[in-house]
Amino acid sequence: MTRSEQTVEAARRWLGTPYVHQASVLGAGCDCLGLLRGVWREIVGDEPEVVPAYTRDWSEPQRDERLWRAGLRHLVSKPLDEVGRGDVLLFRMREGSVAKHVGLQAEIGDHPTFVHAYDRHGVIESPLGRAWHRRIVARFAFPQGD
Repeated sequence: MTRSEQTVEAARRWLGTPYVHQASVLGAGCDCLGLLRGVWREIVGDEPEVVPAYTRDWSEPQRDERLWRAGLRHLVSKPLDEVGRGDVLLFRMREGSVAKHVGLQAEIGDHPTFVHAYDRHGVIESPLGRAWHRRIVARFAFPQGD
């Protein structure tokens, strides 16, 4: 099984997990970063760094792109137009705000989808339509295993 297939399969196991801010426990609760952390643990191994406590508006007052920098440290950066299953997507939810939502690309092609944890929805697989697509600011892949 390829790394991209492993990533999609792992992400889909989290479907239905309730949204819980700062959590990362399959079936019990997670936020978008917690989903990413859980998938990382399953397909890569131990988390590469301790995630400090964060508020819902984290990095916003300081205008600090912390999540983007963490992606650059631990994931493989890809061009935005190099679309692949299993890609980690970083979203800027509002123009001028910091990028602080992540999801994992599940399907590509005519009907693209992504798996993400969304407040009041939990972990869901959503169509990656124009409204979501225009918010993508970075695309990453998980590092390849040994």
